[in-house]
Amino acid sequence: QVQLVESGGALVQSGGSLKLSCAASGFPFSRYAMTWVRQAPGKGLEKIAAISSEMITTYADSVKGRFTISRDNAKDTLYLHMDALKPEDTAVYYCAKYPSGTPSGFFGARGQGTQVTVSS
Repeated sequence: QVQLVESGGALVQSGGSLKLSCAASGFPFSRYAMTWVRQAPGKGLEKIAAISSEMITTYADSVKGRFTISRDNAKDTLYLHMDALKPEDTAVYYCAKYPSGTPSGFFGARGQGTQVTVSS
């Protein structure tokens, strides 16, 4: 079955950088679009970045220019490189799989999440 395992979350100072990883298994990773979503305390899920099976990337305005999504299909791994972190980036970060190679519509399975905390 689909399994997604996030890692790399940590406590970091404002302005710092962090790289999250998501190890995927149970499906042909390269064929599917993937996304990173986050949930801040008391708020709903926010989709922040997505990458298609063709490596086309999209970003939410809140992270554009600071975050970079990438994937290594040889390693079945999704990444999120985060620069210039702000306290408002504090959230649990999840990776999730789309049902096709295009990141449109609703995403499906997601992992257990990794906590990112940015101190001011």
